[in-house]
Amino acid sequence: MRTSHALLLRYYHDPQFDFSKIKVEYIDRGAPGDRSSVDGEDISNLDRDYFEVLSDWGTKPIPYHRILRISYMGLPVWERE
Repeated sequence: MRTSHALLLRYYHDPQFDFSKIKVEYIDRGAPGDRSSVDGEDISNLDRDYFEVLSDWGTKPIPYHRILRISYMGLPVWERE
């Protein structure tokens, strides 16, 4: 099974996929239910250890180990075990 990071890189770089159709759900302490989600169009960078989410205050780094689920076009393609 691919890691969440490897899967996001594939969807980002592979021209057969539209990265804006990705949705990432992740642990976000302090958010309602300690969970948030972001669409691919709001992910600004895929770093080695984290991805960056665009927000009203700039960018927010989210470590890959906080990812709970990745969906593409509404269908789950990766979930934390």
